Amino acid sequence: MKIGCIQLDVVFSDPKTNFAQVEKWVRTAASQGTELVVLPEMWNTGFDLPHLEQLADHDGKQTKGLLSQLAKELNIHIVGGSVATKKGDHFYNTMYIYSNKGELVSEYDKAHLFQLMDEHLYLQAGNTINRFSLDGIEAGGVICYDIRFPEWLRVHALDGAKVLFVPAQWPKQRVDHWQVLLQARAIENQCFVIAVNRRGSDPNNEFNGHSMIIEPWGNVLWTGTENEELAIIDVDFSIVSEIRERIPVYDDRRPDLYASTTKGTIGD
Repeated sequence: MKIGCIQLDVVFSDPKTNFAQVEKWVRTAASQGTELVVLPEMWNTGFDLPHLEQLADHDGKQTKGLLSQLAKELNIHIVGGSVATKKGDHFYNTMYIYSNKGELVSEYDKAHLFQLMDEHLYLQAGNTINRFSLDGIEAGGVICYDIRFPEWLRVHALDGAKVLFVPAQWPKQRVDHWQVLLQARAIENQCFVIAVNRRGSDPNNEFNGHSMIIEPWGNVLWTGTENEELAIIDVDFSIVSEIRERIPVYDDRRPDLYASTTKGTIGD
């Protein structure tokens, strides 16, 4: 499958410009033969969390309308990164997945909220797994900070995912963690990891891309630059089964040992 990764320069607090940018880039990706395109995290607003009442997409209507239209018109699957949404009285960091028929196949609210960027002060955490299938390829999706919780990504792999999509706004100063964590998640789950980070800056952070596509063996197929860009990479998902047969870690798991019987805090 030809995977298009859009390493977008998200404009802080400017949904109108960002929606126009996303449409332009998705159309460009489709014109170059992309079959599935991936967007970064919080691409509609950036992390302007104090102004979500004015900026968030109510019930995701604008986002869902655009992604559905583009997916159907262009015959392209869209892993829609994530956007700031308002549902009822609460705000969320929400990912939408659309098939090339324009159908919503999955919706996910970020489960782990990142305190260093004040997500926990403004957003509600999600509580559901993000598992879906596109053209018979079993997939899962998590968002940015989620990758620091290996047990959460393992849940998706145990449920059958052969590829994990990771949209992000991962700051430049911790890009070394980004790269190592993504490779570890690919190796330990024996699956592809397709991670798309933004580039650019907001009033408090700088983001330098370095999006990645990583094979189940841990080999890096592609790494993004520090610039805004579209990369289209051929990915052969059939190797997942072969690698899982070579080292059958799923058969050798000991889940009876993994459940903690005590609960404590660091320092106990």
